[in-house]
Amino acid sequence: MLTLKNNFLEKIGANHGLSPAEIEKVKPRIREYLRRIRMRNQGFYEIIDESDAPYVAFAKSIKGKYESVVVLGIGGSALGTIAIASAMKHLFENELLKKKTPKLYILDNVDPNLLAEIEDVIDCKKTLWIVVTKSGKTPETLAQFSHFKNLLEQKKRRINEHFVIITDKNADFLRNIAKKEKIPVFDIPENVGGRFSVLTAVGLLPSAIIGIDTEKFLKGARNMRDKFFSEKWEENLSFQIATFQYLLSKKGKTITVILPYSQKMFRFADWYRQLLAESIGKAHSLDGKLIHAGLTPVAALGVTDQHSQSQLYNEGPNDKFFIFLALANFGLDIKVPACHHHDETVNFLSGSTFGKLMHVEMDATVKSLTENKRPSMIIEIDKINPENLGALFMLFEGSIAFLGEFLRINAFDQPGVDRSKELTREMLLEK
Repeated sequence: MLTLKNNFLEKIGANHGLSPAEIEKVKPRIREYLRRIRMRNQGFYEIIDESDAPYVAFAKSIKGKYESVVVLGIGGSALGTIAIASAMKHLFENELLKKKTPKLYILDNVDPNLLAEIEDVIDCKKTLWIVVTKSGKTPETLAQFSHFKNLLEQKKRRINEHFVIITDKNADFLRNIAKKEKIPVFDIPENVGGRFSVLTAVGLLPSAIIGIDTEKFLKGARNMRDKFFSEKWEENLSFQIATFQYLLSKKGKTITVILPYSQKMFRFADWYRQLLAESIGKAHSLDGKLIHAGLTPVAALGVTDQHSQSQLYNEGPNDKFFIFLALANFGLDIKVPACHHHDETVNFLSGSTFGKLMHVEMDATVKSLTENKRPSMIIEIDKINPENLGALFMLFEGSIAFLGEFLRINAFDQPGVDRSKELTREMLLEK
C-alpha cells in the first residue's frame, strides 16, 4: 500500500508554500495532459501489460548453472536493477554463505579498477554477463562487453554460454554479434527510453535470475497506472507530485531532494535522480524556444544525511522541495537496550526501538524543515515488497510525464546525453 500525505505546503506561507487556490487553478489540466501523454506514444505505461514469462523461463533454464551474474550497463541500463536488488535482497546479499541464487554484480562504470577487481571475486567459468544498452551504441557498455568477451575467448569458453544481450531491435551491431555467436537476446521496446526501462527485460531479467517475483512488480505498477490515468486529483498521485514540483519551481524551489528513511530504498533515490535530471533538464520547449528548463535532483538518506546535509537544508538557500520516502513497517525491529537509563545522556532512548527511532527522526526532520518554511511531502509505503516497488516506479515515471507537460518540454529524449556520446567517439578517433 502506498499513500501520499502531510505535504505541509499550506503551513509555510505564500512565499514558500502553496495555497489551496493555487492548486485548484491547475487541477483542470489533468485531462488535457493525459491526452497529450497518450499522443506521445511512450511505452512506459504499456510494457507492464506484457508477461514476465520469458524472463522467468530463462531464469529457470539456467538455475544452478552460474555462481555470479554481472550486469554490464550504465545509467538507465543499471540504476533500476541496482534499486531492485538493494530493496528486495539482503543488504549484504553477496556475503551470505548459503546462497540459493547467483551473486549479482553491476558494473556501471569503466574505471579500470572496477573491471580488474571484479575478476578477483568471480569465477569466469561460472559467471553470466548481461549486456544492457538501449541504443546498442553506448560506448562504455560496448567497451565492457569487448573486454569480457575477449577474456572468455582467451579462456577458451563458449561465448553463448556466458552472455545475454538486452537491447533495441534496431541495434544492428550487437544483434549481428548475437546471431553469429548464438547469444540469447531480449528486447527493449523501441518506444521505451532507457531511464523508463526498469520494468522491461532490463530490470526483470536480472531480478528473475536472483529469485524475485517479477510478476508482482508488474501487478503493483498496473495498480498505480490506474491512478495515473485517473482524472481525479485525489487519486492521481503522479499528477499531485508534478503539480507540487511545477508550482514550487515558480517560487524558486528548483532542487528536489528525495530522502528515503530506509537503507534498502537509498538506491531507488539514485534511480529517480537520473529519471528527473535526464527527463526534465532541457534547453528547448516543445515550440523551440530556448528556456533551459530543469530541476536539480539530490539523493539523500535518512537518518545518515541529517548529519551531513540538514544544516544546509534548514538554514541555507530556500530553493529546495523535499520528498520523503517513508517505510511504515521495516519487517522487523530491534529494541534499544536500557543500559545506563538513569543517565540523561541516553535516558530518552529507554524503551525505544530502532524502527521507532527512524520514524521519530524523520518526523523531527520534517518538522524542523516546516519551521524553517521549507516545503516537503511524504510518500509512505506499508512495507518493502515487489508490488510496492513496482508501484513506486510507475508513480515517479508518471510524475515525470506530467511534469514535462507542465513545463512544455519533451520529457522522453536526451539530446545532451547523446551529444556527449558523439563527442566521446570523435575524440577517441582523433587519438
